[in-house]
Amino acid sequence: MFGAMLAFGSAAFFGLNTACIRRGVLKSTVLQAMAITVPLGVPLFLAFAAAMGGFTVMRDWQLSTWLLMALAGIVHLVIGRYGNYRATQALGAALSTPVQQLSILVALALAFFFLGETVNAVNAFGILLVLVGPMAVVRRKGGKAAKGARANSFEPDYLPGFFWGLVCALGYGSSPLLISWALEAHGGYGNSVAGGLVSYVAATVAVGLMVMAVGGRGYMATLDRGSGGWYLVSSVLVAFSQLFRYLALAVAPVSVVVPIQRLSVIFRVLFSGVINREHEVLDGWILLSILLSIVGAVAITLDTAWMLEAIGLPAPWIDWLSAPLV
Repeated sequence: MFGAMLAFGSAAFFGLNTACIRRGVLKSTVLQAMAITVPLGVPLFLAFAAAMGGFTVMRDWQLSTWLLMALAGIVHLVIGRYGNYRATQALGAALSTPVQQLSILVALALAFFFLGETVNAVNAFGILLVLVGPMAVVRRKGGKAAKGARANSFEPDYLPGFFWGLVCALGYGSSPLLISWALEAHGGYGNSVAGGLVSYVAATVAVGLMVMAVGGRGYMATLDRGSGGWYLVSSVLVAFSQLFRYLALAVAPVSVVVPIQRLSVIFRVLFSGVINREHEVLDGWILLSILLSIVGAVAITLDTAWMLEAIGLPAPWIDWLSAPLV
């Protein structure tokens, strides 16, 4: 139960963070956002690690643990986050959601190949819904704009938005597996926050090199002041989101944490509608695509037998729908 609550908190913080980032990238670049949000996670996780015994548990880490946590930071906080910010910039926070939900398919594929997990009929149905979600976005692209849309409303840039959404899905979908591997022999909250710190340090080094490659201090001097304020708020929100995520993965299985974190798509739509209404697309097709992707994610990640029992299906149906297809 506590792990589920942590995952829920992570989803809420992440949804609000996405709305803040959306506001910031209206006038500044994605790399400038990364240069603020990633490094500022380091002092926050330093404080978390100091308060929760993270530095003590690091002494027992093997080299593989260090490397996996560092790699998780690069994959999630650099590759995944950059793709997330670029997709959000091109499509808006709401419209980019169905594409980024494909990360659940990446996680499922990795679990299938590396952890020996199986796919049943309900999972296959969920995969179909997750794939159909982005198709509804494409249908919206080919249709007319929603009635009542204002003349100066945001116009999405679909092609780069879809591309960077897929990059985000690859990064966000693969990082939970890396974190789980790293925590296999080192459970508990102390190891989780220590892992978060290592991930943030590795990501900060990578982002620092990227900023230096495009001009360093001169490049950052062009940052819009208003955007900088949104990025600072986002830094705190995403750091707490990551803290709760690492803690949840330490006390609950991936199959519980990941589907609950999918609720972040609901929070990002709610917060985006409040903070960035004039910079978002929130018509019927978008809401339909988000709903399909959420239902699909639930069908893929929740324990199938438990879910079908809760619905009240007869035992023969549960056995048939839960039987592995592959």
